[in-house]
Amino acid sequence: MKDMEGTPKRPRRAPAPEERKLCPERSRRLLLEAARDVFAQKGFAGARVQDIADRAGVNKQLIAYHFGGKEGLYRELGREWLKREETFNDPAIPLDELVLRYLREAFADPRATRFNAWCGLDDAAPEEGPEDLSDLRRRQADGEIAEDIDPAMAMLLYVSLVTAPIALPHAVRQFFDADPESPEFREHYAEQVRRVVRHLAT
Repeated sequence: MKDMEGTPKRPRRAPAPEERKLCPERSRRLLLEAARDVFAQKGFAGARVQDIADRAGVNKQLIAYHFGGKEGLYRELGREWLKREETFNDPAIPLDELVLRYLREAFADPRATRFNAWCGLDDAAPEEGPEDLSDLRRRQADGEIAEDIDPAMAMLLYVSLVTAPIALPHAVRQFFDADPESPEFREHYAEQVRRVVRHLAT
């Protein structure tokens, strides 16, 4: 066969087996990345599978194919977050440094933090099991948390400290008179978080 200029066309090469394997994995990764964006912007209840598919540039039926639907996509993002968490959640480091690691993660990529805030607002995301507080109880026994502080209360406070500058930027501007995304504010805030966490040990 020739093209319009008379040049013989090369036959289309069939994709190699390894290329066929890459295509589903690529669409899966695109959907996960798009879901991070859409869930962070609209929450679980407000996120539409069509919006996620459009952002990923794939057919929305692939969400059902890869994840079984929106809830499955949400749970897969949760599993990916746990894998990411394993890279910086070190039980051996001091508690104040551990909380700061979570804060730095939130500053570097706020999407998970925003989505977590949405989950609390619309109360529509699938329920998770109870949080494992065994590490905080161990730290309390080691003197990193005061004896009269409930570890559950400590956990809620740590989550709030990490979430606040991401979910409440207007409060940062109001209370600190600062840009919540500025390096100066983030450095100051991180130091204040360190001090608050240390004070919980007294």
